[in-house]
Amino acid sequence: MSFPRAAGILLHPTSLPSRGGIGDFGPAAYKFVDFLASARQGIWQVLPLGPLGYGNSPYSATSAFAGNPLLISLERLADHGWIDRSKLDSLTSEDGPVEYDYVFSHKLPLLFEAGRKFIASASGSARNRFDGFRSGNAWWLDDFVLFDAIRAHQKLECWNQWPRDLAHRDSVALDKFRKEFAIELEIRSALQFAFYEQWRALRRYCSERSIRIVGDVAIFVNHDSADVWTQPDLFRLDENLSPEVVAGVPPDFFSKTGQRWGNPLYRWDVMKARGYQWWIERLRWATHNCDYIRLDHFRGFDQFWEIPGADATAVSGRWVDGPKDDLFHKLREALGGLPFFAEDLGYITPEVHALRERLKIPGMAVLQFGFGDEGAHMYLPHRCDHERVIYTGTHDNDTTVGWWHSAAEHERRNAEAYVGRSDDGIHWSFIRAAQSSVASLSITPLQDVLGLGSEARMNTPSLYGGNWRWRFGSAQLTPDLSARLAHLAEVTDRLPKPFPVLADEPFAG
Repeated sequence: MSFPRAAGILLHPTSLPSRGGIGDFGPAAYKFVDFLASARQGIWQVLPLGPLGYGNSPYSATSAFAGNPLLISLERLADHGWIDRSKLDSLTSEDGPVEYDYVFSHKLPLLFEAGRKFIASASGSARNRFDGFRSGNAWWLDDFVLFDAIRAHQKLECWNQWPRDLAHRDSVALDKFRKEFAIELEIRSALQFAFYEQWRALRRYCSERSIRIVGDVAIFVNHDSADVWTQPDLFRLDENLSPEVVAGVPPDFFSKTGQRWGNPLYRWDVMKARGYQWWIERLRWATHNCDYIRLDHFRGFDQFWEIPGADATAVSGRWVDGPKDDLFHKLREALGGLPFFAEDLGYITPEVHALRERLKIPGMAVLQFGFGDEGAHMYLPHRCDHERVIYTGTHDNDTTVGWWHSAAEHERRNAEAYVGRSDDGIHWSFIRAAQSSVASLSITPLQDVLGLGSEARMNTPSLYGGNWRWRFGSAQLTPDLSARLAHLAEVTDRLPKPFPVLADEPFAG
């Protein structure tokens, strides 16, 4: 798929300066969209929006379909009568990094209180919309809220450690739980309703300003998720319902033991026999909720690194063939197109490039990777073509300023030879280089727009703890900054292109 030429910003909603200790879909999100519009940015890229699992990572969600309730704005719920506004007075200010312990202990109870009030008092159109949401999304919602509730009552133990009848989805045991905790299940459904109506309203606000949303789909799912619990036959599990083999990447220059991600691997033969229906539903849902989709770890669709589940490292893994073209042909038939681009960074084989090119799925280029040895030059603007999405850095990189201060001397020399010395900072040199390329989309993390250092890094791969916490301050988005971005978008022919506004739908919060 070819994307219209545009510029945009990468910012996960958790990084917004919202109340309650974490960014959400409330007033700060709308102010950020106003900033994007004034800066003539046509893209807002987010990370996965699912409910948080292991390490609070958006890439380890407990569902491939549900939304993260922590992103629900309590202010907007208060606007619609879900909760008394005075209840919000106890929440922290908008400043500082995300403290997840605080958020789970202070914001989450207020969300459940709001959901309980909605269930008890909602009537008329609000109740009708909720009932319609539940019936229309029962195919994923019912299993998710049941999983989520049982998991909470099991003190967040992984599902294969639950009592056997619940782990194996015994119908009698599940019916008993449903009856005993019917109100709780309804409240959890109401929170999903609030999440998706708030997200829909925010997306519509974006579309009215010609801003498209780029979502993110991780190739693998978390073992401790509603997806694996609900359909364990789609995953390679052993007799204890633990992963028989897990995903990761092999040892390389950066890690002698590789990366053991721990996600269970798919039974691709079963997926194929069922017409890849689970994947079709997953990507249809993703494209329903976002305009474009970044496919994480695209290489895994060609070949994936299979690690024995009992191994502590990725050393003893092996490459195994993935579904290749077959999956994407089925997706194209079902979805009518492939509005995707591929995360194809790192060591990528010619076969992976050939797969992406056959499918006409654009790849990625990251400027920070372009100044090492000669093989790294593939990431530089002069090597890009139109079918490419170019970044200064990503959520997994250090910020560009942080990279500059930690880069090897030869990398800094190479960068200066390419972008020149810059009085306004290396980050602006990188932004100009990316946006003046022929790549269709040029996306910059907000940290680089703001010229921040390593203290603002979002994620360090393979580091447990301390990730996904960065938030910016509302005073940092100045008129001068938006004017500068707007001018650059104009001279690089990246001004937003109007597109049909998302259908107007009433929203709950």
